[in-house]
Amino acid sequence: MTLATSIIGADPDRDAPVLQRWLADPHAAFWGMGGLDVDDVRDYLASVVADPHQDGWLGLVDGAPTFFAETYDPAQVLLRGIHDPLPGDLGMHVLVAPPGDEPRHGLTDAVFAAVMAWCFDELGAERVVVEPDARNDRIRCKNLRAGFTELRYVSIDEGDHTKTAVLSVCTRDDHARSELAAVAAPELARTGIPA
Repeated sequence: MTLATSIIGADPDRDAPVLQRWLADPHAAFWGMGGLDVDDVRDYLASVVADPHQDGWLGLVDGAPTFFAETYDPAQVLLRGIHDPLPGDLGMHVLVAPPGDEPRHGLTDAVFAAVMAWCFDELGAERVVVEPDARNDRIRCKNLRAGFTELRYVSIDEGDHTKTAVLSVCTRDDHARSELAAVAAPELARTGIPA
């Protein structure tokens, strides 16, 4: 499978309808945003892109919207007082579109590797920080394959509830030595991810 992938800044008006469909799908349950309508998602995206400590990114594969990523300063957003940040730490979330009728084998690995490359190469991260829900075994496994080290369980206030999360970190070297980077590297070299 050859992927032409690019990452662009999120636009609340353009991206809210497609992101709302993705969030409403059961595969996105751990985002906790399945009940939002398009206007709610637009407002959410607008708050993310207006905040100087975080940003949203739309990922395109072969020109079609396929994933959404958020990046944030963990010293200022979400993990303030929970995580002891180092200079160059960058928080990250990623959501891949539902697979649809014709799932593409290896797509999520390539997307995840593209987002990691974006964080390190384009955004200058020294270390990527994630805090998946402790019950989300699939993303925790993906994180480990990408080179993340799970540090500890933490409680994160998400407004209407508290999430038990697994604080995890990954340096550029950790990712470069990871199973996921080894699997995705030939694909990334051919397609120039991220563009």
